[in-house]
Amino acid sequence: MFDSKTGPFGIFLLRVVLGIMFLAHGLTKYLVFTPAGTAAFFSSIGFPGWTAYLVIAFEIFGGIMLIIGIIPRLIGLAATVQLFVAATVHFGNGWGFGNPGGGWEYPIYLSVTAFVLALLGDGAFTLVKSSSLLKLIRKS
Repeated sequence: MFDSKTGPFGIFLLRVVLGIMFLAHGLTKYLVFTPAGTAAFFSSIGFPGWTAYLVIAFEIFGGIMLIIGIIPRLIGLAATVQLFVAATVHFGNGWGFGNPGGGWEYPIYLSVTAFVLALLGDGAFTLVKSSSLLKLIRKS
């Protein structure tokens, strides 16, 4: 059974650590690997290079949105897809992320974590609830 007193705080903690992870990965792609370098890497593994720019933007802005609580449930759902696609790069490298080329354990774990956030809801200290945005969209 879900504990309605502490559960929202657990969701908040999950949301913040997932947001920090996204922000860190996005900033690494932007500041260390550079957008052009990330695009070249994406091209080398079979993805269109331009998708690197979308991933960098999603990871930075999605991470910030998770941390401060703007539509976290919807960001979690989008993150589930993004992380699963990222995991496909690692499927041929085996399970362990320490394997050469990185296995699929870490990106799949993060994908499931993002999906759990989407299932649980926005959590405590949310600035803009996902349901508020969905209601706004339905009205238009």
